[in-house]
Amino acid sequence: MSNLKEALESGKFGVTAEMAPPKGYDFTEQMEAAELLRGKVHAVNVTDMQSACLKATGLGLCIKLKQAGIDPILQMTGRDRNRMAIMGDILAAAGFGIDTMLALTGDHPVVGDCKDSKPVYDLDSVGILNMLSKMEETGLDCGGNEIVGGAPKFYKGASVTPLYDPMFLQVNKLRQKVEAGAMYIQTQGIFDLDVLKRFLEEVDKAGIKTHIMAGIIPLKGAGGAKYMNQNVPGIAVPQDMIDKLEAAAAEGKEKGIKGLPAKLGMEMAAEMIAKIKDEKLCDGVHVMAIGAEKSVPTILEMAGVTV
Repeated sequence: MSNLKEALESGKFGVTAEMAPPKGYDFTEQMEAAELLRGKVHAVNVTDMQSACLKATGLGLCIKLKQAGIDPILQMTGRDRNRMAIMGDILAAAGFGIDTMLALTGDHPVVGDCKDSKPVYDLDSVGILNMLSKMEETGLDCGGNEIVGGAPKFYKGASVTPLYDPMFLQVNKLRQKVEAGAMYIQTQGIFDLDVLKRFLEEVDKAGIKTHIMAGIIPLKGAGGAKYMNQNVPGIAVPQDMIDKLEAAAAEGKEKGIKGLPAKLGMEMAAEMIAKIKDEKLCDGVHVMAIGAEKSVPTILEMAGVTV
């Protein structure tokens, strides 16, 4: 059984980390970070060419993680694959014992580093979930043909953006994903817990029942925070956080100490994780360290969170 499914459905506080495959074919760095995450998270969520930037496929890293005894979550976008390719990758993943996935529509290639690549978008995230749910129910592939040996069962997830105007559209999209078979949800990065609380209240009012994990992005500096505010939809880093990061950078420059903003970012992330858990705001957290995965165990320790 999926480690994440077992944790969430037994009432435990779910914890996942995120990791990108290499821009190449050497997985050494990723596997070193994965060893540090062993026993600290329920699963490692492997991105699928995030921001439409070319990397090794997520399936490749998921297989590496599974073979090392670390539970992976396979992200699957509709950007680069039609329904045949998506189902083919899902069947291949099942053959290696991978049983947890996250359905995403995917960023358009125009924002990435291979801008001449043509998008597919045969299915969006809801379409992917619907297809896999139908496969599981019927034992048939996307063409209505019998799957030899029967259809694999996946613990299926999707994403949501709590900071959205008008919010009811995002709540409605969440309903569609849950009805299509999503059993857990991870949010876009959260920096204001009041935003998360308002969204969860609307979800509760709408009668939507699912496991929601708050997305946590440890900030590394004021510049990165400002960039996300300007360029990443659904992200809003409060000005007081940016001010604190700038003050930490100034202090570090004055004292000749490197890394003070990143250290502060880890502390702020740990504080949010601890509050989410202590106040039982949602069912878990998904930590997106964006290249600093080796810091995740320290952040979780600072938050007092164990799996």
